[in-house]
Amino acid sequence: MLILVAACVLAAAAWVYLLAGHGGYWRTGCRLPGPAAASPAPAPDPGTWPSVVAVIPARDEAAILPETLPSLLAQEYPGQFAVVLVDDGSSDGTAAVAGSLGGKPGVAGVSRAIAGTPPAAGWAGKVWAMAQGVAAAGECDYLLFTDADIAFAPGSVRELVRAAIAGDRALLSQMALLRAQTRWERWIVPAFVYFFAQLYPFRRVGRPGSRTAAAAGGCMLVRRDTLAAAGGLERVAGARIDDIALARLLKRPPAAARCWLGFTTQVCSRRPYPRLAGLWALVARSAYTQLRYSPVLLAGVVAGLAWLYLLPPVAGLAGLAALAAGGGAAAAWCAGAGLTGWAVMTVTYVPVLRLYRLSPLRAPGLPFVALLYAAMTVDSARRHYAGHGGEWKGRTVPAAPRSG
Repeated sequence: MLILVAACVLAAAAWVYLLAGHGGYWRTGCRLPGPAAASPAPAPDPGTWPSVVAVIPARDEAAILPETLPSLLAQEYPGQFAVVLVDDGSSDGTAAVAGSLGGKPGVAGVSRAIAGTPPAAGWAGKVWAMAQGVAAAGECDYLLFTDADIAFAPGSVRELVRAAIAGDRALLSQMALLRAQTRWERWIVPAFVYFFAQLYPFRRVGRPGSRTAAAAGGCMLVRRDTLAAAGGLERVAGARIDDIALARLLKRPPAAARCWLGFTTQVCSRRPYPRLAGLWALVARSAYTQLRYSPVLLAGVVAGLAWLYLLPPVAGLAGLAALAAGGGAAAAWCAGAGLTGWAVMTVTYVPVLRLYRLSPLRAPGLPFVALLYAAMTVDSARRHYAGHGGEWKGRTVPAAPRSG
């Protein structure tokens, strides 16, 4: 009983630390700096905006491109702006759809669809497609890596570039607002964003002295000369989690570039996940990769999720029940510590729910979602050992060799 009480108290203390000392990960106010924000460099004058090429790897995306590509092509960016879509072995006419959308009257951007080649040895499919897009982009100042399911609000590219120049950022990334319309999307998607921010607190990403490096693959504006000086995409050729790998490449020595990651409602994913199976596959595809394919880390993460997310509500409710039945001091400690941890956990989840315009009444259910994520992580390991790790749209990405 003493061990249980100690575990409950430590869990409550951990949640107090996460609330007050973990980089404010739960706050969603880390947004794109406005034009008036203080910065070491001025925004460009009219007529001197740098050139930007958006690179879109696309594999079997014909159905979603009509919802997303026009929003990028109609950006009205003040400088030179073009879009290169790399057809990554599609079988549904993705390139033809992209070409037809780019040829419509009134389109501000220049669009070009190229046929990608099969991944070279040692390359992950998406990174290989990104590299082909970079090669096709020609000379430009910035590369905007995005996905086929991402839609941009008017003026988004202009504000991205403005903030990158004003803050002297070599990598500026925004966490696209994911779709949260179906029942399972409302449960899984906000938690996905919450857990990501907890793992990589956004404010720490933007702090030059911090080792925390992360980006969101749906919207990554990269200064091309910095990427080239860091060794280019060849340095992250085999990465399954390309956005994190790219951020680490650019932020850490020798590049040591300034980076930034924030929330947004102006860049949105239109990808639907009507069933749990699709969301499950989304998480399981890369969860074990994040753990470097380590059974020890897997066991630690599952145990940690159980201790941090499941123990507080279980101990709190069980302690209350024991007190009602005449329990003593141990029951009181379990109830108090457990309910405290659960309450703090709930408070930290509310801002993300508000970001997605969902009721705060969902917040106490976070332990249930954490249990699902633990199961997804275990399934990710199972898929890896079964030879299906990193599987996406009929292609299995080979596991990159461990470093060090």
